[in-house]
Formats: sequence, structure tokens, C-alpha cells
Amino acid sequence: MTAMQAESRIGSLWQQRMDALREYDVVRDGNVFRAGLAGSCVFSSEYDRAHALLGELVSRYDGVEFDTLFPGKEILNGGGSCVALESRHTLPATTIDTARLAQEMFRDLTLVHGVGDVSERRLKARGYRTIADLAEHPKFRSAARQVLERLTRADPNDVMDLVGSRHAKSHPFALGTAGSFSPEDYVFLDIETLGLFSRPIILFGVGTIEEGHLVVRQYLLRDISEEAAALAATVEQVSGDRPALVTFNGKAFDLPYVQDRLAYYGLRAISRIPHFDVLHFSRRRWKGQFLSCRLSALESEVLGVTRTDDVPGQMVPEFYETYLKTKNCGPLVPIVDHNRQDVVSLALLFFNLLGETCGCL
Repeated sequence: MTAMQAESRIGSLWQQRMDALREYDVVRDGNVFRAGLAGSCVFSSEYDRAHALLGELVSRYDGVEFDTLFPGKEILNGGGSCVALESRHTLPATTIDTARLAQEMFRDLTLVHGVGDVSERRLKARGYRTIADLAEHPKFRSAARQVLERLTRADPNDVMDLVGSRHAKSHPFALGTAGSFSPEDYVFLDIETLGLFSRPIILFGVGTIEEGHLVVRQYLLRDISEEAAALAATVEQVSGDRPALVTFNGKAFDLPYVQDRLAYYGLRAISRIPHFDVLHFSRRRWKGQFLSCRLSALESEVLGVTRTDDVPGQMVPEFYETYLKTKNCGPLVPIVDHNRQDVVSLALLFFNLLGETCGCL
């Protein structure tokens, strides 16, 4: 089946199945225990506000044309067509200094197989201060030389694998490998879907750094049949000469979800590239300090961002369903705004964490 045939088929199928999209529970405000047991939930106050907002949007934007509300660029590719919305955002000026972090890595003897915390202290007491020193040790020299070669080669994926094999994958050394990239190499990705498993992606938010600004391109589906085109446009953004993918919970959700949708259309998967999941590093940095490490909580606590007229991610399918049924574009407004802010907050949190790790000046 070609991508074009698939997009026609998926459009008709999903129009028929929209009524069965709900995949969350509505939980009474303050019922933390119930919320913890629910796989996905929305507190009752959020639910009520979202439904009130939905009604307001349908009334406010009655009769407003799509192109008037979302003036974007038409994207045409092998998957068909979709709309690309573009916005530019100011980023704080930062300077990344990776020299200190590199020195710390070369002094971490536990990166060498067979060396633990206790043996590291003993070795350093005997004069083996760095991995280069350990390369002359009669027992550890072979393993130390292998690590030394990997660190010197400084391939980001390889260094992340090395760190993950000896430390937690959220270790600052893993994040520090991001400092070896130019800002223009980062690709920030966030998606909005019609559910949790194998359902269409209706909006792809992709952020890149251009001339010191964060440029967010959002590939929006005017109809479910445009998913293949939006997928192809997104993959092109992640296929540069040296991309480094940055997501929030993207290792568990966004990237596997995108790969699954690419497979559905018979499109080539995204190749293995360095992937920095900000959720993991955020939990290591702020767990216990804040009640939640959700993106919305961290952007409020760390960035001072407060959202208005936001739609809970779990309720995005209902807003999009209303748009499809009524052809009223109003319900798309908070979805687009939500996704855009997710990408902006993702980038700001990433640079915040990277700055702490690599010594922003």
C-alpha cells in the first residue's frame, strides 16, 4: 500500500472511530491516590474548564476560515500535503564550556569496567588519578585503554552508551555529551496524538535554533489523511548532517510513536541519533524539590511560565474530534498553542540543565 492510499484509508477509518477515543479517567480534585492508580487521568476541575473552553472556542470562531486563523505554508511531499505554522522565540544568551566536564569524565575511574566506588578511592590513593593513569595499571590497563579511546573519539552515542553502562542514564555525563553539538544541531520534538497507542498524530512540533532564535515549525493536519505528509516533513527536520534529538519523555513516547506511524505508512524509520530526554535529567535534578516533574509543573517552577486557556493533553482528541465534526477551527487553537509552548519550554529547560552541567557562563 502506498502512502497516498494509506492516508485515504486512515482518514475514513478514523472518522468512524472518533467516538471511542477517550483513554483517561476523570479524578476528583485532590484525590492523589486515585490519580496515582489511573494510567492517565484528568482532575475534575481541569475537565470542567476544558469543556467550558471548548464551548467558548466553538462560539468565538464560528465561521472563521482555517487559513485566516492559521496562516501557514502549504507543504507538499511524497506523503501528500499539510500546513506548516512557524514562530520565532528568543532564547537566553548562553556559552557552553565542556572542558570542565571532560576533565571530570577522564578523572572518573568507575567508567572502567571492574572499578567501583571503593576501588576507585583505593586506586586514587595509590596515584591513579585519571583513566590515562589507569591505562598503565597491570590489572585495569586493557579496560582503561578501551575507555580512554572511546572518550577521546567522543562519539556522542558511544559516550552515552558508555556512561549508561556504568552510571544511570540520567547521569550529568550523559547530558554533557550534548555540549559537543552546535546549537544548530539540536532538534526539539513534541507531538500531539489522538490517543496513547497506534493512533494518528495530528500535530508535530519541531524546534530548531536559527540565528540565535528558536524557530518552531508545527505540521498541522487539516484532516487525518494528511498525517503521512506531516510525518515526512518532520523526518526531514530530523535528518540533518549531525542532528541531536531533544524531547520530554520522548524515549518512552514521542520517538517510538513516530516510528510506529512511519512503519504504518511504509516510510523509512528515523535512524539512531543522539537523543536527550529532558524528563530523565529533570527527575535527577528536581525530584523531591517539586511535587511533580511534568513539563507543565517544571515550566512553572523553573521557568516562571503560566499557561492560560490550556487543554490537558489527554483531552486533545476530543477537541480535534469537535473540529472534524463541526469544521469549526476554534478547538484547534489551544492544541496548537499547547504544542508550541511545549516545544519552547522543552528548549528552555534543556538549556537550563545543560548550562548547569557544562558550565554556562
